[in-house]
Amino acid sequence: MTSTERYHYGIDIGGSKIELVACDAALDVCHRQRIATPAQDFDAFVAAVAGLVEAADRALGVPDGAAPVPVGLGMPGIVDAASGGQLSSNVPALNGRQVAPALAARLARPVRMGNDCQCFALSEANGGAAQEFDSMFGVILGTGAGGGYCLGGRLVAGYNGLAGEWGHWSIPASLLARHRLPLLDCPCGLRGCLERYVSGSGLAMLYRHVDRQAELRPGCDAPEIAERAGRGEALAQQALAIHLDLLAHGLAGLVLALDPHVFVLGGGLSRLGHLYRDLPAAVARHLFKGARVPPIVPPAFGDAGGARGAALLARQHDRA
Repeated sequence: MTSTERYHYGIDIGGSKIELVACDAALDVCHRQRIATPAQDFDAFVAAVAGLVEAADRALGVPDGAAPVPVGLGMPGIVDAASGGQLSSNVPALNGRQVAPALAARLARPVRMGNDCQCFALSEANGGAAQEFDSMFGVILGTGAGGGYCLGGRLVAGYNGLAGEWGHWSIPASLLARHRLPLLDCPCGLRGCLERYVSGSGLAMLYRHVDRQAELRPGCDAPEIAERAGRGEALAQQALAIHLDLLAHGLAGLVLALDPHVFVLGGGLSRLGHLYRDLPAAVARHLFKGARVPPIVPPAFGDAGGARGAALLARQHDRA
């Protein structure tokens, strides 16, 4: 094994930042760099990613003429199966673009691309919170709601690469009626998607829904709502209870569809401690008698998981 074969690069693409990590043979991160995302200019985006890779090569002492270090890319959104272009990205410059081929040509090395939520799951399945489990589902609760499914430590992407997109399951009309919630349109083109209700912005919407004055008050994001609930504010507690019920419905559907051995929560809402305490019982209420709720645990790698998972994606393809 040459020195360059020991490394794989993972790049996590976000709306405001791009992070590159280099993982060694033990999957330990040995180099990390973050830069701001050139969100509006595709050529600038490609140049920025190339600069990160070239800087990593220099930092790790990759010699000229050596085999290039493979790159894994964790991308927001999905790829259009017909055109190969990126869709639903929070980086406007990438929409409609064939990102992986463009980067592979610029970097002159293999580039493997996966959804950023799937990369999070892959990281937690390999040396993370789900390491000891045969299967896992990584549940992302942040700006949106997505996830990834791993079986035996390997990512299951599916026919369209969409495995894990539970945030775009529709909430039943009966559940919306129970909480007197409106049927909301989703940017994906569907209506009533779970993402609109259980993401960070969804929780803020629920708080505005139960407290009509909340729109007039600042600081109604998810952490502030949880803090208000902890201080005993009834309306904040009501919003969290509705959020818990809707989220539990989504996870119960995942139990019935995939029956993972563990759920690992990620994203900003994974820091809300009451989810680990209250969510298992809430999920059980949406399952038939005798079905067990898998453990629901916090992530081991926090916000570093996406880039590390992208490196793992590159490594698994490299060894396939």
